[in-house]
Amino acid sequence: MDDSPRWARLIDEVAAFAVSGCCAGCDIPGTLLCPPCRRALTQAPQKRTTPTGLPVVAALTYEGVAARCIRRIKEDGETVLARPLGSALAAAARELPPGQGFVPVPTSRSAFRKRGYRVPELLMRRAALPVDRRLRSVRRIADQRELGVAERARNVSRSMVARHARVECDVVVVDDVITTGATLDEAARALEYAGFRVRGALVLAATPRHRDDAENTW
Repeated sequence: MDDSPRWARLIDEVAAFAVSGCCAGCDIPGTLLCPPCRRALTQAPQKRTTPTGLPVVAALTYEGVAARCIRRIKEDGETVLARPLGSALAAAARELPPGQGFVPVPTSRSAFRKRGYRVPELLMRRAALPVDRRLRSVRRIADQRELGVAERARNVSRSMVARHARVECDVVVVDDVITTGATLDEAARALEYAGFRVRGALVLAATPRHRDDAENTW
């Protein structure tokens, strides 16, 4: 019998005490994630599309427990949470057709200097997905958080390039969180220009749909 899942949970619990000593989802003391919060990270994958029609598979909805865990990885450096989140990403990846490469959205230099790691790649490794670092950023972009759909698209336009494909092959773009889909569309544009066939995107979490946002295609 394989004891690796049990040992992985034990390692996570020990790490929880070293990092914060409380549940990342609800702040209950003494555990990395309590059972209800662990269950909250096992949602059924969702299917969305970007403004250009790129199909997206999202493991989670960016709210509640999932949002708190992602923020703690991105803002507080609690990388031990990449293990349960990576499991969610792996489950979503199984919704994709086999035989495709996985290309992460590039992390800005400033974000990498601040954190010391690239969030999409960290999650991919925990999900046992191969990392094909084909994309890179070629200019700085403004903070996307306060921008609308059209502004986000303009902000990221022509901000990435990809190393040219030696042979034509299928790839999937991977990111941590998707809001409007502008970043994924820019990544797909750069990859297709370099000779790749972009079949879709895979993300850890998608922000909830907003019916009252006339510009939001989600």
